[in-house]
Amino acid sequence: MTDTHESTPASVWRNPIHFLAFGFGSGAIRPAPGTWGTLAAMPFVLLWQQLPPGGYAAVILLSTLLGIWLCHRTAADLGVHDHGGIVWDEFVGVWIALWLAPTGWAWLLAGFLLFRLFDIWKPWPIGWVDRRVGGGLGIMLDDVIAGVMALLVLLLGEWLLAMV
Repeated sequence: MTDTHESTPASVWRNPIHFLAFGFGSGAIRPAPGTWGTLAAMPFVLLWQQLPPGGYAAVILLSTLLGIWLCHRTAADLGVHDHGGIVWDEFVGVWIALWLAPTGWAWLLAGFLLFRLFDIWKPWPIGWVDRRVGGGLGIMLDDVIAGVMALLVLLLGEWLLAMV
């Protein structure tokens, strides 16, 4: 498999597995498909935040498991390990980032920005996982960790603001 991330394959619009892996087509938007994919995932957060924390966690777990398969299958079909347009991992990552976060537009924006920061910057262990773990698990896992790190920063921010 190659590591090129160039053009959007036509199969994204014909194959429902590729369409989902490309975040309902949002991963086809250039430039910065990961940012567009994260943005496309945000309306779902408003739905998931209506669920109790356990229900939201179940959505995350099921979406992660589905994502491992979707991303693996799409990458294998395209012959590209982690095509830039595969953004299901961004969907799940930002959902994790906002799982236990307070509600409100400022928190949504902060979660979005923190997740993108960690996903792009890739501090340890995100970068390590990104380089060493292959397949659908590798595509998903670095974004899951980025989401957890963003969530921890958000919760720390909430705690610090509560002390003021």
